[in-house]
Amino acid sequence: MQATRLTLICHARTLAQKQARFPVDEPLEMDWQAARGSRGARFKEASRLLCGPELRTRQTAELFGKPVEVVADLRDCDFGDWRGKRINDLQKNHAESLKDWLADPRSAPHGGESVVQVGERVAAWLKTLEALPGHVLAVTHPFILRAALMHVLQGAAFNLIDVEPLSTIDLQFHGCWRLRLPCSDNEGMS
Repeated sequence: MQATRLTLICHARTLAQKQARFPVDEPLEMDWQAARGSRGARFKEASRLLCGPELRTRQTAELFGKPVEVVADLRDCDFGDWRGKRINDLQKNHAESLKDWLADPRSAPHGGESVVQVGERVAAWLKTLEALPGHVLAVTHPFILRAALMHVLQGAAFNLIDVEPLSTIDLQFHGCWRLRLPCSDNEGMS
């Protein structure tokens, strides 16, 4: 049985991230057109490239120089009324709601998705990949990377995982999902 390899890639930096705001459908901060295809060599063996529907994930996917398939399940968390709001403003004006949301993964005081709902969506999507052998790249959001990692690790430390722009997580399915920490270079260590 051939394994399924999934490399989750966080989209490149946006102005919302720089300003510590909950995201809207904003573009990348970088000149992605000039960098189109620049990251393709690192993942040339991948058979498919997927991305979330947001502009920032579609633009980041262009960096890999492959045809891309937009997948709705890779969309960011729905932050409801908090979309576009600065975290500092929420700390000042809605401190209890923010505190509840950070402490309770079932909470959704913003009127959007809870962390649990995002996790369930991502777990269902991961299940669809289990029978698809080969290497899949998926450009998505920090919340989706966290949810995938928590599903694989079956843990409860969602808010303790920091996901940097353009960071990756490799997951492999061969009877069960496993986290695969890649080497920093293309060849790896012998």
